[in-house]
Amino acid sequence: MLSRNCFGVLMVRSSMSKVRIEVEGGKTFGPYSPGVKSNGMIWLAGQIAPEVGDDIKLQTRACLKKIDDLLHAGGVSKNNVCFAQVLLADINDFNSMNEVYLEWLDGVEIPPARAAFEAGNLPKKAGIEIVIQATE
Repeated sequence: MLSRNCFGVLMVRSSMSKVRIEVEGGKTFGPYSPGVKSNGMIWLAGQIAPEVGDDIKLQTRACLKKIDDLLHAGGVSKNNVCFAQVLLADINDFNSMNEVYLEWLDGVEIPPARAAFEAGNLPKKAGIEIVIQATE
C-alpha cells in the first residue's frame, strides 16, 4: 500500500509491518530498499555519492546529506542514529572522512557507535559508503 507521511514523502507499507523509506527522486543501484522501518528500528542501505567527484570530503558530505534526507523521510533525525558503518575504498582517507563526519555530528547529544574500515571495489567506484541503523 502506498501512502505519504507527514513530510509528503512516499512510503510503501507491507502486511509484515515493514515500511519502505525512500526519497522522491532518490536512486538505488540494485533491487533493494533505500531504507526500512520496522518495530521501532530503521535501517538505511549503504549510501554512496560518486556523482560528486573523487574528493572524499565531498563524497562524505553528499552521503551524509542522503542519510539526513532518508532519516527525515523515516520521521527521525541523526539524533536517532545508533550505529554507523563506514566503508572506505582507501583507509588513508580516514582522517578526511572523519573531519566531515565530526561536522555532521554537531548538535548530536550521543554520537552513534561506529565502525570504519577499508573495503575494496565499492559500487560505482565510490570512495565511501555509509550504512546506518537508527531507532524511532
